[in-house]
Amino acid sequence: MTQTADTNAPAGEPMDEAIVRFIRKAGLVSATARLRMQRLSGGISSDIWRVEVDDAVFCVKRALPKLRVVSDWPVPVERNVNEAAWFEVVAEFMPDAVPKILAEDAQAGIFAMEFLEEANYPNWKVELSKAHVSLDAARAVGSRLARIHSVTAKRADMPARFASDDIFHAIRLKPYLLATAQKHTDLAARLEQIARTTATSKHALVHGDVSPKNILLGPRGPVFIDAECAWWGDPAFDIAFCLNHFLLKCLWVPPATERFIEAFHTLANAYLAGVDWEPVEVIEARTSALLAGLFLARVDGMSPAEYVTAERDKERVRKVASALIREPAERLAAIAAAWQNELKS
Repeated sequence: MTQTADTNAPAGEPMDEAIVRFIRKAGLVSATARLRMQRLSGGISSDIWRVEVDDAVFCVKRALPKLRVVSDWPVPVERNVNEAAWFEVVAEFMPDAVPKILAEDAQAGIFAMEFLEEANYPNWKVELSKAHVSLDAARAVGSRLARIHSVTAKRADMPARFASDDIFHAIRLKPYLLATAQKHTDLAARLEQIARTTATSKHALVHGDVSPKNILLGPRGPVFIDAECAWWGDPAFDIAFCLNHFLLKCLWVPPATERFIEAFHTLANAYLAGVDWEPVEVIEARTSALLAGLFLARVDGMSPAEYVTAERDKERVRKVASALIREPAERLAAIAAAWQNELKS
């Protein structure tokens, strides 16, 4: 619903006065400008508004203290500061890969950024849901992700600027790996070890939520959004988190299974080709172990994939993931092969 943020606003959803104050205080609009604001749907972690004034359009985002999920999942709102900082860092060397930050109020946990129109920046998850699986997009995502990790791995200022271990633990390690360990006591020791390895492998600036829903297919390449989990840590998390979605989407859009697996290999290979901060076989082995844990977490963790609902599908994920957690694969291709074999059985 579109609202007008002034004293004569029409009836309907109340305007968020904190957002309006931020917009005016930041000087994004004049004190008397008439705003048209529309709350955007789909986010579980933030309030997001599309703002129009005269011929300008931009977006305002505010982090929520508790995620909109079934589980009780409180999260620190300071993550909003890290997200804006992640965008700013990446913009320094790859401006086409992120939206531009326009203004920020770190204390209030609010920032404004450019609004990217869907017509020119289709959402990758939406495209995949239609079985539009672009290998060029997969290749570009892998390459850009590797470059982000490579560039930041060489910057001495990154560890202190993104020392967000507590936030990353609260919104990634605990709800995914450690919550899953509580449900699978036979795998708990392995899952806890994977979480420890991830927490202590400090190599590069991590986005933390590289999933198709957070990637826009722009005219100059993929654009990464929703970097609330930004953290100086293990780059294996980003690639494992993203590849996990191609395995799961075989259950969402079965006719595109072969294409999803092809995209899995394409993205993985493009990423590994750009690894230069540690031996490629080391990060691939770490990514493979982590991927198995995340695969299981998307059916038994605190944030299950919304499209994996059939019990038979969940059992198939559990079967493959559990075997790979017990006996970790060294290569990502082995995980894709194990999943393909299960889907064919």
